[in-house]
Amino acid sequence: MNQDRTGRIYDLEDRTRTFARDVRKFIRKIPKDLPNLEDAKQLVRASGSIGANYIEANEALGKKDFIFRLKVSRKEAKEARYWLGILDAGPDLDLQSLQRHLHQESDELMKIFGAIVRKLE
Repeated sequence: MNQDRTGRIYDLEDRTRTFARDVRKFIRKIPKDLPNLEDAKQLVRASGSIGANYIEANEALGKKDFIFRLKVSRKEAKEARYWLGILDAGPDLDLQSLQRHLHQESDELMKIFGAIVRKLE
């Protein structure tokens, strides 16, 4: 795993994989009421799809396919951010902190993919 001076992972495959794993750890700890269970399913899908589409982008058949896959990764990061914003972490302050961290990470991933697409278009 490649990290910068601040400890952030800069290899996007590693970073998106870590994000998806951290989301799953978070979901295992949240209150298990009906809204959280339904929203958590959406978050699991979106968080895993970010990295899966990035991997597909790296195997793209051409520039258009590469850009398309990056746009899908960006869209999925945006969706993950949405679900993280509405899930109820309950009264646990550590869990709320993890939720904020994941929300910020999804926002950063969205911005990274957006910047790459803008440079290529």
